[in-house]
Amino acid sequence: MIMPSCLLTRRAFLNSTVAGAAAMNQSLCASPIDALLSGHRMKDIEIRTVSLPWPRDVGRNAVKGKHGHGPIKRRVCVLHTDKGATGWGEMQGGFGKVQRFLDSIKGRTVAELIDPATGIRSETHHAIDIPLHDLAGVILDQPVWAMTGVKQPHLTKVYSGMIYFDDLDPEEQPAGIDKVLENCRWDYEYGYRQFKVKIGRGNKWMPAAAGLQRDIDVVNAIHKAFPDVDILVDGNNGFTVETMIGFLEGIPDVPLFWIEEPFHETVVDWNRLSDFLQAHGRAETLRADGEAKPDFQALEALQKNHAINVRLNDICGYGFTKWRQQITPLSKEGILASPHTWGSALKTVYTAHLIGAYGNAPTIEGVTTADSDVDFGENRIVQGRLHPSGQPGFGLSLPTPS
Repeated sequence: MIMPSCLLTRRAFLNSTVAGAAAMNQSLCASPIDALLSGHRMKDIEIRTVSLPWPRDVGRNAVKGKHGHGPIKRRVCVLHTDKGATGWGEMQGGFGKVQRFLDSIKGRTVAELIDPATGIRSETHHAIDIPLHDLAGVILDQPVWAMTGVKQPHLTKVYSGMIYFDDLDPEEQPAGIDKVLENCRWDYEYGYRQFKVKIGRGNKWMPAAAGLQRDIDVVNAIHKAFPDVDILVDGNNGFTVETMIGFLEGIPDVPLFWIEEPFHETVVDWNRLSDFLQAHGRAETLRADGEAKPDFQALEALQKNHAINVRLNDICGYGFTKWRQQITPLSKEGILASPHTWGSALKTVYTAHLIGAYGNAPTIEGVTTADSDVDFGENRIVQGRLHPSGQPGFGLSLPTPS
């Protein structure tokens, strides 16, 4: 990937304004960081759209129909300060929700809105959590992962989250398992060394027994074709304990990296599955949940005995700041973190910076984009690991307005 063109603009801005802002505010603030952020006031808030298409048509999963080509238009929030600094990112909620509080932040200092060491200062600003982190990083001339004081980012594996039921389409002449293997080959050549494979065809799209067998055949075929790749499976809550055990019995030679959301989380079901894994040589297989309509009470109960050991709450829906608050306590419990990112390649980058700061992740969900009008800069896959940018903020550059 090429370096983002607007980083030159950001660098020029930093060189011309940071020293002056620090000098003016040092005597008024508790620290140089506070001085820098207090020297900038919110001036303008802009809503724009970016294109983040996926590299191929994505098919069905256990519960949803064809996903298509991804977010051709995704709305983002761009924050501008009176000193010329700009930060941007995905926003939570619709434009109306964001618009309701935009006027209330105009004129306020960036320091009033975000503490770079911990995150946004008020849940009121959850909708612009990501843009505020990017803005703080730009003003401080730091990547987001470095705001905690780490000198080098924690690196971890990254998996392709784009292996769906492409064998079932087109409906008039299904492509078969070879199509799934073709997609795996594309992802392998792109740089992934982990594949998350969707399973659960028998929940909705095929007769139960035939669908379960197809899941088994697909995973066995992928393992045979790519023996050096870690395989993760995701049931999208399309299984029962019994059908999940049946699936596992059909892939005895596949060393699964993790199992994700086989059924909606309940203490009884996850305990049964965890016991089965322990008794059948799969104690090391990670057990991940918490993405879709999470039952937080059940999740916390399951964490206590490690029936699940990876939390998946969405990086934006749950919140970047909430994740910052949650990840260290999870680590102390021995629970890993891998925030859900599906849908947007931007979310994969946000998660890479979160994990870069705190570690405690077994892998990151990769969402690939092709022909995007966003420049991802130094955020890239190197030898199967996702390296977050060392440029200010998230190191992502918006296209120049036409």
